[in-house]
Amino acid sequence: MTHPTDIPRDPCPAALPATLHTALALAKQGLPVLPLREGKGPMGNCRACRENACSGRPNMKTPGRCVCPAPCHAWAAATTDPHVLTSAAWAPAWRQAAAVAYHPGGTALTVVDLDNVDAIAWARRTLPATRTVATTRGEHWIYRGSMTSRNGVRPGIDIKSTMAYARWLGPGTGTMALLPAAARALVVKEPAPARPAPGTAAAHLPSGGGQCPHRSPAYLERGIAMAEQQITKATSAIHNTVYRTFLAVLRVHGRCGCLTDTHVDRLFTAAQAKGEGLRHCETAWTNARSQLGM
Repeated sequence: MTHPTDIPRDPCPAALPATLHTALALAKQGLPVLPLREGKGPMGNCRACRENACSGRPNMKTPGRCVCPAPCHAWAAATTDPHVLTSAAWAPAWRQAAAVAYHPGGTALTVVDLDNVDAIAWARRTLPATRTVATTRGEHWIYRGSMTSRNGVRPGIDIKSTMAYARWLGPGTGTMALLPAAARALVVKEPAPARPAPGTAAAHLPSGGGQCPHRSPAYLERGIAMAEQQITKATSAIHNTVYRTFLAVLRVHGRCGCLTDTHVDRLFTAAQAKGEGLRHCETAWTNARSQLGM
């Protein structure tokens, strides 16, 4: 996949929102796209898909399982199909859209999102030159090749590839390079401590003691399921509920190495089903980690 170097310059038809015009041009060049609302967040799940009524969590792993015709489920809604993009179900979203995003991993690309001058300086010292797009606060460095997405891999640096979206800010400049090992290494976690044998004193150390306190995977699964339920049942103060739940999960499970991206995805999905934007989820998660000194 070649990142689009240009989009058509023909005037936008009067009946076609400018965002949809851009999205169609990008989709024609192979980029899966989706509308973004004000604040750079994805459109919320439709009424039929709220509260995970459509089993939304699996859909975040396997786009296409949900038969909902609306642009639900954040990055998983991204498509190159012009018939879907111009459908009546997507029309309200395009009328509200403030910008267009694309799913980099859906077309074998990775965006290294550099949020400040220090992050850019680090990238220039560490990563090979590649296609660069200016952002509000920094730069997007775009590479050929996909990888696991993760926010906060270094101060001011996020990785956007599989299961993520990046805002379309123009074609950028420079020749796109292959995804380097140095970028892939940013999301590699340190090995988790070895699990102690059942019945040993170490198995009952409090969380944060450097060893895993979980006697069985069912303990962690029950904790994540309870957290999902707490978020789902919230009827008010959703922001605070999400933050407090993230904080509780991290306090118990955040230091032992058992918490995986899959678990975090489940929590984010539950929060987004209650109307939280992805950025709000990321902020709440980051704040919870900072509160606990992680």
